[in-house]
Amino acid sequence: MDEQTALGLVGDRLAAAGDDCAVVDGQVITTDMLHERTDFPAGTTRYTAGWRAVGASLSDVAAMGAEATAAVAVYAAPEFEESELEAFLDGATAVCAAVGAEYVGGDLDGHEEFTVATTALGETDDPVRRSGAEPGDAVCVTGTLGRTAAAIRLFDRGEAAAANELFRFTPRVAAGRAVAPYATAMLDSSDGLARSVHQLCGASDCGAALTEPLPIDDSVTEVAAGADDRRELGCFFGEDFELVCTVPEADLTAARDATPCVLHRVGTVTESGVTLDGEPLPDRGYTH
Repeated sequence: MDEQTALGLVGDRLAAAGDDCAVVDGQVITTDMLHERTDFPAGTTRYTAGWRAVGASLSDVAAMGAEATAAVAVYAAPEFEESELEAFLDGATAVCAAVGAEYVGGDLDGHEEFTVATTALGETDDPVRRSGAEPGDAVCVTGTLGRTAAAIRLFDRGEAAAANELFRFTPRVAAGRAVAPYATAMLDSSDGLARSVHQLCGASDCGAALTEPLPIDDSVTEVAAGADDRRELGCFFGEDFELVCTVPEADLTAARDATPCVLHRVGTVTESGVTLDGEPLPDRGYTH
């Protein structure tokens, strides 16, 4: 099975699965695993790894419109180097502090490859799921897209300092809390804008008509080889950890005013089909 098929199997078997977090008695919980070979390019500092790994789980909490409370991580490596472990803990603690949560520990394990498994917790009495979008709603996204794609290009060029900075995103917990009262559906964009919109539409049994220009980060323009490459990196690469949400037209101004970052409108919910400027938008994005 490919990843999407496997996720479908899990969702069919487990009623609590299918959203960015499971919801249990007013709490949300999520877990993620990142590997050195696939998630931490050469030049990634342990501080950035701690920040990014824990941030990925906190982003799922944000996507439920929840308040982030705590996170833990499993740190696995061939050997434990004091400076690397301390840097990891500093990064994990810092990203939690940035969203008002607490990093409370985890586990250590020996492993042939540096690997991190993270879990984050949050609280909400009214979680925003992926399944409430209605035709006519505005399709919106926070911030800008493509920072991770730009970072990968910079890592490949050996520009590690700039790449690490782009890799350290701030999870949109505050934005998720602010937009939650207005959003009919929401998820994070870890799989890329295109796939995320397809996932939201699949869960809500609807379609979406997106329009350009999309809010692609300036860093993408600096590394892209032309307009087509820029669109590819901004729309399909993924791992941006922004929020994709739908908001009723009548509530869009209020949602924008409440959200502490820019909330871009990128399209409209339709009855069926996912398009970009009238052309079918492929269900393609980040694959683990």
